[in-house]
Amino acid sequence: MSRSLFRFAFVSSCTDFWGGSEELWAGAAHIFAAAGHRVRAFKTNVDRRAKQVIKLESANCPVEDLQGLPPKPLRLINRFLPHDRQHLHKNYAQKSLDKALRSFQPDLTVVSQGINFDGAYLAEVCRRRKLPYVVVAQKAVDFLFPADEERASVRAVYEAAVKCFFVSRHNLNLTEEQIGAALPNAEIVFNPYAAPFENLLSWNDAGSGKIRLACVARLFIIDKGQDILLRVLAQEKWKKRELEVVFYGEGVNKQALAEMVRLLEVRNVKFAGYVADVEQIWKESHALVLPSRSEGLPLALVEAMLYGRPSIVTRVGGMAEVVADNVTGFIAAAPTAEAFDEALERAWAQRRDWRQIGMRAADSIRKIVPPDPCRRFADKLAELTKELN
Repeated sequence: MSRSLFRFAFVSSCTDFWGGSEELWAGAAHIFAAAGHRVRAFKTNVDRRAKQVIKLESANCPVEDLQGLPPKPLRLINRFLPHDRQHLHKNYAQKSLDKALRSFQPDLTVVSQGINFDGAYLAEVCRRRKLPYVVVAQKAVDFLFPADEERASVRAVYEAAVKCFFVSRHNLNLTEEQIGAALPNAEIVFNPYAAPFENLLSWNDAGSGKIRLACVARLFIIDKGQDILLRVLAQEKWKKRELEVVFYGEGVNKQALAEMVRLLEVRNVKFAGYVADVEQIWKESHALVLPSRSEGLPLALVEAMLYGRPSIVTRVGGMAEVVADNVTGFIAAAPTAEAFDEALERAWAQRRDWRQIGMRAADSIRKIVPPDPCRRFADKLAELTKELN
């Protein structure tokens, strides 16, 4: 007789107290816990005050911290040892996870990664123990390959996984190139978004007022490329146009961007900080502008399209997989000021058609993303677990 209830372990390599990349696994964990399955979560940096952690533990999903540090004497000894012999926190995180998984004996472990190999050392615990596991990669960076001494382990982790989940075809293909192996066990999944699947948002007619572009992203230049946009806006032609760009979000490069604005004398931008009300952003904005250098599939893009707004984006990550150039948005050929200026010029020339472009975007994205991504992901995991048992 087949079992109906299982044990699920969720392992997150996110080093922030909580990251957007964790919403998918957390949503699935809530679904399984509510259905009566035994669920445990393991995270590399746990803040017990974080609302997401409190919510998980209240739902009978304990969250264990893997951010273990070697004892102080060993940390002192590290100063005199070569790097490959040092006592590292990763080793202690592996030991902690290994002990917990041996005790819990999950039917399936989900290893969620921010970048496509930053959690490989945690998945390696499952591989060595021959515990069934899947890996999730939320992003892949074109220029960031595993170091030679890590390649064999990363490749083995992916090849031994029951399933490898990516948030875009680009990330999947890039990962195959980076590890030098095809992944026939790979599949695309989508993250949960903060926009209704139904009901298109009414259009904000600018009339004689300014066109407002929203750049919705962490203020993190390496990934999100806000500096590229500022170089474009520093041109006199953009300074003279009835245009305003609002940066929504917080991040480690807030001061750098503000100082760049002052240096380049860009007058038509402002910083609005983090805004929880996504709908309000799109009520006040006419289009998304996202000059990213690397991506998985940004939620800001999915949400803008669901709300019926066109997007001006770069051809990185999965953005060109959901945006049709000159049809549902505008795509810059590369994350450079020159390429982004060209795409923004095309968009500006068609600004009177943005409402129709946004409607096409809304219709298009609803044919791509599911109404409930967490439920879809949980169903996939449940099906895999039943096949294994």
